[in-house]
Amino acid sequence: MAYEQAAFDATIAAAAGEDPALFAELRNAFRDSLERHLDHLKRARCDGNWTVAAQRLRGLAASFHASELVELAAEAIEGAPGDPSVVRKIEQFRDHFVGA
Repeated sequence: MAYEQAAFDATIAAAAGEDPALFAELRNAFRDSLERHLDHLKRARCDGNWTVAAQRLRGLAASFHASELVELAAEAIEGAPGDPSVVRKIEQFRDHFVGA
């Protein structure tokens, strides 16, 4: 997980440059988007909505180079819609990686 955190922070630092306020803003934007996509995933009531929510989550993760989250989103896409175990894993990622 330390490598993941370092890669994530490096991606944000590259975008923010020497601006700590921008760094914090980008990190918060990631957290907020993660929360929103996770909420959509949890509320999905059909296969299509589940897949779209998981794909959006994967896109967010890829744009921030959060490879563990990319893998979790791919697991959601490939797995059964509504799978509570993958939702729990994504929640654990959120809690551990960005702090809830």
